[in-house]
Amino acid sequence: MSTTTTTATCTQTEIITAENVLRLFPEVNTTLAATARAEDNDLEGYDEEQIRLMDEVCIVLDENDVPIGSASKKVCHLMKNIDRGLLHRAFSVFLFDSNNRLLLQQRADEKITFPGMWTNTCCSHPLGIPGETGAEISAAVQGVRRAAQRKLDHELGIKPAQVPLDKFDFLTRIHYKAPSDGKWGEHEIDYILFIRADVNLDVNPNEAQDTRYVTAEELREMFKDGKLAFTPWFKLICESMLFEWWEHLNEGLDRYKAETQIRRM
Repeated sequence: MSTTTTTATCTQTEIITAENVLRLFPEVNTTLAATARAEDNDLEGYDEEQIRLMDEVCIVLDENDVPIGSASKKVCHLMKNIDRGLLHRAFSVFLFDSNNRLLLQQRADEKITFPGMWTNTCCSHPLGIPGETGAEISAAVQGVRRAAQRKLDHELGIKPAQVPLDKFDFLTRIHYKAPSDGKWGEHEIDYILFIRADVNLDVNPNEAQDTRYVTAEELREMFKDGKLAFTPWFKLICESMLFEWWEHLNEGLDRYKAETQIRRM
Protein backbone atom coordinates (compact mmCIF):
# COMPACT_ATOMS: atom_id res chain seq x y z
CA MET A 1 0.00 0.00 0.00
CA SER A 2 1.44 3.36 -0.95
CA THR A 3 1.59 6.31 1.40
CA THR A 4 1.90 9.91 0.34
CA THR A 5 3.03 13.00 2.18
CA THR A 6 1.90 16.56 1.72
CA THR A 7 4.10 19.61 2.05
CA ALA A 8 2.90 23.11 2.70
CA THR A 9 4.35 26.54 2.23
CA CYS A 10 5.58 28.44 5.28
CA THR A 11 2.61 30.67 6.06
CA GLN A 12 1.15 31.70 9.37
CA THR A 13 -1.33 34.27 10.61
CA GLU A 14 1.23 36.29 12.56
CA ILE A 15 4.90 37.18 12.11
CA ILE A 16 7.13 34.84 14.11
CA THR A 17 8.63 37.12 16.75
CA ALA A 18 9.60 36.47 20.37
CA GLU A 19 6.68 38.61 21.58
CA ASN A 20 4.09 36.74 19.50
CA VAL A 21 5.46 33.29 20.26
CA LEU A 22 5.67 33.88 24.00
CA ARG A 23 2.13 35.29 24.02
CA LEU A 24 0.71 32.37 22.04
CA PHE A 25 2.77 29.59 23.60
CA PRO A 26 3.27 29.89 27.38
CA GLU A 27 4.91 26.42 27.25
CA VAL A 28 8.06 27.98 25.78
CA ASN A 29 10.81 28.22 28.38
CA THR A 30 13.08 31.19 27.69
CA THR A 31 15.86 29.78 29.88
CA LEU A 32 16.27 26.74 27.57
CA ALA A 33 15.38 24.41 30.42
CA ALA A 34 13.32 21.22 30.20
CA THR A 35 9.55 21.41 30.47
CA ALA A 36 7.39 18.69 31.95
CA ARG A 37 5.08 16.67 29.76
CA ALA A 38 1.54 17.94 29.81
CA GLU A 39 -1.03 15.67 31.40
CA ASP A 40 -3.24 14.84 28.42
CA ASN A 41 -3.99 12.06 26.00
CA ASP A 42 -1.98 13.25 22.99
CA LEU A 43 0.57 10.45 23.39
CA GLU A 44 -1.75 7.66 24.46
CA GLY A 45 -1.12 4.41 22.61
CA TYR A 46 2.33 5.24 21.24
CA ASP A 47 5.59 3.38 21.89
CA GLU A 48 6.92 4.08 25.39
CA GLU A 49 10.45 4.92 24.28
CA GLN A 50 9.16 7.33 21.65
CA ILE A 51 6.89 8.90 24.27
CA ARG A 52 9.91 9.43 26.52
CA LEU A 53 11.78 11.15 23.70
CA MET A 54 8.87 13.58 23.31
CA ASP A 55 9.99 15.15 26.61
CA GLU A 56 13.25 16.31 25.02
CA VAL A 57 13.45 20.08 24.56
CA CYS A 58 13.68 21.62 21.11
CA ILE A 59 15.03 25.11 20.40
CA VAL A 60 12.17 27.48 19.59
CA LEU A 61 13.02 30.09 16.95
CA ASP A 62 11.78 33.22 15.29
CA GLU A 63 11.59 33.15 11.50
CA ASN A 64 15.21 34.34 11.21
CA ASP A 65 16.57 31.36 13.16
CA VAL A 66 17.15 33.38 16.33
CA PRO A 67 16.51 31.28 19.47
CA ILE A 68 13.60 32.44 21.64
CA GLY A 69 13.61 29.62 24.18
CA SER A 70 12.69 25.97 24.33
CA ALA A 71 9.65 23.73 24.41
CA SER A 72 9.17 19.99 24.52
CA LYS A 73 9.41 17.96 21.36
CA LYS A 74 5.76 17.12 21.84
CA VAL A 75 4.68 20.76 21.99
CA CYS A 76 6.77 21.60 18.91
CA HIS A 77 5.30 18.80 16.80
CA LEU A 78 1.58 19.22 17.45
CA MET A 79 -0.07 20.61 14.31
CA LYS A 80 -2.34 22.84 16.39
CA ASN A 81 0.81 24.67 17.53
CA ILE A 82 2.58 24.52 14.17
CA ASP A 83 -0.40 26.11 12.44
CA ARG A 84 -0.14 29.04 14.87
CA GLY A 85 3.53 29.61 14.05
CA LEU A 86 5.61 27.52 16.46
CA LEU A 87 8.99 26.91 14.79
CA HIS A 88 12.03 24.94 15.95
CA ARG A 89 15.60 24.09 14.86
CA ALA A 90 16.52 20.77 13.24
CA PHE A 91 19.26 19.11 11.22
CA SER A 92 19.49 16.61 8.37
CA VAL A 93 22.65 14.53 7.92
CA PHE A 94 23.62 13.10 4.53
CA LEU A 95 26.38 10.53 5.01
CA PHE A 96 28.24 9.28 1.94
CA ASP A 97 30.66 6.38 1.90
CA SER A 98 33.98 6.29 0.02
CA ASN A 99 32.10 5.17 -3.11
CA ASN A 100 29.87 8.28 -2.95
CA ARG A 101 26.83 6.22 -1.99
CA LEU A 102 24.31 7.90 0.31
CA LEU A 103 23.18 6.06 3.44
CA LEU A 104 19.39 6.08 3.83
CA GLN A 105 17.25 4.87 6.68
CA GLN A 106 13.65 3.76 6.85
CA ARG A 107 12.06 5.15 9.98
CA ALA A 108 10.70 2.64 12.48
CA ASP A 109 6.97 2.06 12.67
CA GLU A 110 7.22 3.05 16.34
CA LYS A 111 8.07 6.65 15.39
CA ILE A 112 5.32 9.10 16.27
CA THR A 113 5.94 11.34 13.26
CA PHE A 114 6.38 10.00 9.71
CA PRO A 115 6.61 6.31 10.71
CA GLY A 116 7.83 3.82 8.12
CA MET A 117 9.10 6.44 5.68
CA TRP A 118 12.45 6.47 3.92
CA THR A 119 14.67 9.44 4.58
CA ASN A 120 18.25 10.70 4.67
CA THR A 121 20.86 9.22 6.99
CA CYS A 122 19.73 10.97 10.16
CA CYS A 123 17.24 13.77 10.85
CA SER A 124 16.62 15.13 14.32
CA HIS A 125 16.95 18.20 16.55
CA PRO A 126 19.62 19.97 18.54
CA LEU A 127 18.34 20.21 22.08
CA GLY A 128 17.92 23.21 24.32
CA ILE A 129 20.97 22.21 26.34
CA PRO A 130 24.50 23.66 26.64
CA GLY A 131 26.61 22.72 23.65
CA GLU A 132 23.75 22.31 21.17
CA THR A 133 22.26 25.81 21.23
CA GLY A 134 23.55 28.97 19.60
CA ALA A 135 22.29 32.32 18.34
CA GLU A 136 25.15 33.23 16.00
CA ILE A 137 25.42 31.01 12.94
CA SER A 138 28.88 29.66 13.84
CA ALA A 139 27.70 28.55 17.28
CA ALA A 140 24.46 27.16 15.87
CA VAL A 141 26.34 25.09 13.28
CA GLN A 142 28.64 23.68 15.94
CA GLY A 143 25.60 22.86 18.07
CA VAL A 144 23.91 20.91 15.28
CA ARG A 145 27.17 19.07 14.57
CA ARG A 146 27.23 17.88 18.19
CA ALA A 147 23.57 16.91 17.96
CA ALA A 148 24.21 15.05 14.71
CA GLN A 149 27.04 13.09 16.26
CA ARG A 150 24.82 12.21 19.24
CA LYS A 151 21.89 11.07 17.10
CA LEU A 152 23.95 9.07 14.61
CA ASP A 153 25.08 7.01 17.57
CA HIS A 154 21.59 6.77 19.07
CA GLU A 155 19.78 5.82 15.85
CA LEU A 156 22.37 3.92 13.82
CA GLY A 157 25.11 3.00 16.31
CA ILE A 158 27.71 5.09 14.45
CA LYS A 159 30.37 5.97 17.00
CA PRO A 160 31.57 9.58 17.31
CA ALA A 161 35.13 8.58 16.43
CA GLN A 162 33.91 7.62 12.95
CA VAL A 163 32.15 10.96 12.41
CA PRO A 164 34.37 13.69 13.94
CA LEU A 165 32.74 17.07 14.40
CA ASP A 166 35.15 18.81 12.02
CA LYS A 167 34.23 16.42 9.20
CA PHE A 168 30.61 17.63 9.03
CA ASP A 169 30.17 20.20 6.26
CA PHE A 170 27.37 22.71 6.76
CA LEU A 171 25.71 23.60 3.45
CA THR A 172 22.54 25.59 4.08
CA ARG A 173 19.32 25.94 6.06
CA ILE A 174 15.79 25.28 4.84
CA HIS A 175 12.57 26.55 6.41
CA TYR A 176 9.64 24.26 5.70
CA LYS A 177 6.35 23.09 7.18
CA ALA A 178 4.77 19.66 6.64
CA PRO A 179 1.98 17.66 8.31
CA SER A 180 2.49 14.03 9.28
CA ASP A 181 -1.14 13.26 10.07
CA GLY A 182 -3.98 15.21 11.58
CA LYS A 183 -2.25 15.59 14.94
CA TRP A 184 1.51 15.76 14.30
CA GLY A 185 3.83 17.52 11.88
CA GLU A 186 7.04 19.48 11.36
CA HIS A 187 7.84 23.19 11.17
CA GLU A 188 11.59 23.57 11.14
CA ILE A 189 14.62 25.52 10.14
CA ASP A 190 16.67 22.54 9.08
CA TYR A 191 20.49 22.62 8.92
CA ILE A 192 21.84 20.47 6.08
CA LEU A 193 25.05 18.59 6.96
CA PHE A 194 27.18 16.47 4.62
CA ILE A 195 29.80 14.03 5.81
CA ARG A 196 31.90 11.44 3.97
CA ALA A 197 32.84 8.43 6.06
CA ASP A 198 32.95 4.65 6.02
CA VAL A 199 31.13 3.63 9.17
CA ASN A 200 29.98 0.60 11.13
CA LEU A 201 26.25 0.33 11.80
CA ASP A 202 24.49 -1.03 14.88
CA VAL A 203 20.95 0.06 14.12
CA ASN A 204 18.50 0.87 16.92
CA PRO A 205 15.29 -0.92 15.81
CA ASN A 206 13.16 1.54 17.78
CA GLU A 207 14.45 4.28 15.46
CA ALA A 208 15.07 2.64 12.07
CA GLN A 209 13.67 -0.56 10.58
CA ASP A 210 15.98 -0.63 7.56
CA THR A 211 19.03 1.05 6.03
CA ARG A 212 20.34 1.18 2.49
CA TYR A 213 23.31 2.67 0.61
CA VAL A 214 22.26 4.10 -2.75
CA THR A 215 23.77 5.80 -5.76
CA ALA A 216 22.06 8.88 -7.17
CA GLU A 217 20.46 6.79 -9.91
CA GLU A 218 19.25 4.17 -7.42
CA LEU A 219 17.62 6.91 -5.34
CA ARG A 220 15.86 8.28 -8.40
CA GLU A 221 14.52 4.78 -9.05
CA MET A 222 13.28 4.55 -5.46
CA PHE A 223 11.28 7.72 -5.95
CA LYS A 224 9.53 6.08 -8.91
CA ASP A 225 8.35 3.18 -6.73
CA GLY A 226 4.81 4.01 -5.61
CA LYS A 227 5.06 1.48 -2.80
CA LEU A 228 7.71 3.56 -1.00
CA ALA A 229 7.02 6.64 1.11
CA PHE A 230 9.51 9.41 1.85
CA THR A 231 9.68 12.12 4.49
CA PRO A 232 8.67 15.56 3.22
CA TRP A 233 11.92 17.31 4.09
CA PHE A 234 13.93 14.64 2.27
CA LYS A 235 11.75 15.00 -0.82
CA LEU A 236 12.09 18.79 -0.73
CA ILE A 237 15.87 18.61 -0.47
CA CYS A 238 16.11 15.99 -3.23
CA GLU A 239 13.83 17.89 -5.58
CA SER A 240 15.63 21.19 -5.13
CA MET A 241 19.31 20.69 -4.31
CA LEU A 242 20.58 17.22 -3.40
CA PHE A 243 21.47 15.80 -6.79
CA GLU A 244 23.45 18.91 -7.80
CA TRP A 245 25.41 18.78 -4.55
CA TRP A 246 25.96 15.05 -5.00
CA GLU A 247 27.53 15.60 -8.42
CA HIS A 248 30.15 17.83 -6.79
CA LEU A 249 31.12 15.60 -3.86
CA ASN A 250 34.59 14.96 -5.29
CA GLU A 251 35.19 18.43 -6.64
CA GLY A 252 33.43 21.76 -6.35
CA LEU A 253 31.36 21.22 -3.21
CA ASP A 254 33.05 24.15 -1.46
CA ARG A 255 31.00 26.69 -3.37
CA TYR A 256 27.82 25.27 -1.83
CA LYS A 257 29.05 25.35 1.77
CA ALA A 258 28.12 27.75 4.56
CA GLU A 259 25.26 29.49 2.77
CA THR A 260 24.02 32.34 4.96
CA GLN A 261 20.55 32.82 3.48
CA ILE A 262 17.72 30.64 4.75
CA ARG A 263 15.93 28.85 1.91
CA ARG A 264 12.17 29.14 2.34
CA MET A 265 10.52 26.01 0.93
